[in-house]
Amino acid sequence: MRRSLRTRIRVALTAVLIVAGSLTVLSPPGAQADLQNPRQDFLRSSVGGLFIHWGERTSPQHTSCSAWENDVRSGGWTANYWVTEARKLHVQYVVLATFHSRLGYARPWPSAIPGSCKTNHDFVRDLIDATNAAGMKTILYMTDDPQWHNEGLSSGDWLNSSAYSSFKGHSVDLTTRDGFGEFSYDNFFEVMNRYPDLGGFWIDNDNAYWESHDLYAQIYQRRPNYTISNNNEDTAIMDMISNEQKTGMSPSYDYPQATFTAGPRLIEADYKLPSTGAWWFDGSNPSVDQRLTLGRYITNAGSSIKSLMAETAQVNGRFPSNQESFNNFADTYLNQIFGSISGTEGGGYLFGGLKPGFWNDGAHGVTTISKTNPDLHFIHVVTRPSTTTLRLRDNGYRVTGVTNFRTGAPVTFSQGGGNLTLTGISGWDQFDTVFRVTTNGRAGIIPPSTYTMSASASAGGHGASAVADGNYLTYWDSNKTTPVSLRFDLGSTKRVQYIGINQREDSVAYARSDTEQSARIRDYRVLVSSDGTNWGNPVATGTLPSRRGVAMIDIPVQNTRHVRLEVVNTHATSSDTTRFKRLRVDEAWIGSDYATGGPPPPPGSTFEAEDAVCQGTIDANHAGFTGSGFCNTDNAVGAAVEWTVPADTAGDVPATFRFANGTTANRPMDITVNGVLVSGGLNFGSTVDWTSWTTTTITVPLKAGSNTVRATATTANGGPNLDNLTIG
Repeated sequence: MRRSLRTRIRVALTAVLIVAGSLTVLSPPGAQADLQNPRQDFLRSSVGGLFIHWGERTSPQHTSCSAWENDVRSGGWTANYWVTEARKLHVQYVVLATFHSRLGYARPWPSAIPGSCKTNHDFVRDLIDATNAAGMKTILYMTDDPQWHNEGLSSGDWLNSSAYSSFKGHSVDLTTRDGFGEFSYDNFFEVMNRYPDLGGFWIDNDNAYWESHDLYAQIYQRRPNYTISNNNEDTAIMDMISNEQKTGMSPSYDYPQATFTAGPRLIEADYKLPSTGAWWFDGSNPSVDQRLTLGRYITNAGSSIKSLMAETAQVNGRFPSNQESFNNFADTYLNQIFGSISGTEGGGYLFGGLKPGFWNDGAHGVTTISKTNPDLHFIHVVTRPSTTTLRLRDNGYRVTGVTNFRTGAPVTFSQGGGNLTLTGISGWDQFDTVFRVTTNGRAGIIPPSTYTMSASASAGGHGASAVADGNYLTYWDSNKTTPVSLRFDLGSTKRVQYIGINQREDSVAYARSDTEQSARIRDYRVLVSSDGTNWGNPVATGTLPSRRGVAMIDIPVQNTRHVRLEVVNTHATSSDTTRFKRLRVDEAWIGSDYATGGPPPPPGSTFEAEDAVCQGTIDANHAGFTGSGFCNTDNAVGAAVEWTVPADTAGDVPATFRFANGTTANRPMDITVNGVLVSGGLNFGSTVDWTSWTTTTITVPLKAGSNTVRATATTANGGPNLDNLTIG
């Protein structure tokens, strides 16, 4: 679909525009600001789109624009057909690629700008109306590329420089990149004026003329509802980067093994449904590989990546019979499992969830996690194991139940050693066996908010503290230094059993070889110290495989205050100069214990503070506490303890806090439930000394399912020592 990537001057960093002989510097919007923007909400909530390449060079090729339009209309073209086919694929937007360098640069709207094919009928308007009526969106493909201006022609040109020059009043050569940039620039503005309800633009690729004229910022200013996507290039100001027809992964369907730019960037993978042949209809009717296509769709969804699936519309708009047959099959198949894909994020990444990727006995797949319920997960087994057992890392979640998503039948499971194990499984689906997993929060993780982080090297603005700040928009960057160490100061001696890591797994674009791996940790060493000075020999060494999703490093149990992770090297090779030695870590944490599963605690249960999120330290130096310790909050306004509390039914219940306050001053705390304040300044008065424990009780409203109960200090003294919370 695309030529090779080329080097460009990144005017997006600082656009320079010469106006009337003077130099004006335009400050573009910051890239970080566009990582998240309300205009992206529709794309982020989508699973994917239908990619349609369709134009004058659709077989049979037309050299007359009017003849092509006549054949389109007489053939029975209707926008509703494309919408219907998109819905069968369970996607939410349509990308129309007609103004395409290999399809004759046709514009399927009655343009006032001469220079290439334009239609009398407004096909774009029809498609926008049809997608809007279906709750979908239309996105328009725009090319920057004039190099194919006479492809397929024995004489003449698809581009009319003379007509456009007359229109502009100066000479413009549309076969040059600057000339074509000016022509396409005008078309952007015409489209924006004609279609305020368009979803946005899908760009293939940047043009220096657009950048020097600050096109992208003007699009956002004029049409703040539009999104902009780019193909195989990460232009900072754009909303989404699309990865084109990538190959070289193992298994072949697993696109996210090698994503050009990792999350939290909005990411799309575009690929052909007939995986062979052209992106547009060339007269052939290849079959669609069901396993490859469904595998791509599912693994993308399990990685928060949008699937842009390309089908080859004929002149009359209809897809060849093999593609129609696949769409009908996909409609029925995806209906059965869509509840485990829609409304979820990819598991094992920035949003939590179970670990995806390679599992036991040859199994491979992904996990998803509900956007609204952090205790609802789904396991998608795309490649089944050779046995009746499935085993994967639980990422610290306490599993309370597992069922077959399609049938609702319970599945036998156990937890131990950091793994969730499902046993006695039969009746594997040939494409995707889905299990529904319920959990009761995470356990055994020392709260990252209690760490003090440092590193032996960091890039400017990306210090080590980012790995423990609870914000996945920030990250630590090692500044391409290896070996490099990341150090955790836990504040006091604690039990340590494993390290968890979420990395930004940037990779090469297009096809990759076995030597072109993603920017992931390879060889490592783990050392511990009681004082942060004397480290001794490593307590663990090893090699992490170049596999995606959360990485776990298990170590022999230690009781220590300081932990040092030394990254000896990374997987990306020196031939990949962009990612060689690159290491970026979103989050890292220390596990004190592995999670254990079982049914959720019944109402009336006690929830220990050491299992909650404690902004302070978990201590055990004052007798009389229950469990293994208590939360000693930081002495600061805002210091908090947050419990996860399950409830079978909604209702008001007593909540009893057990605490000790060895000072003479009251230490009040605000109590919120699911983010709503239910008691402002609840008193936690003096108990005379720190070994005298007492309780205070209020009534709180719980919803059915998982709840968060949070106690937040309102004075500079922080809160009391909190031992536990009893509900009911």
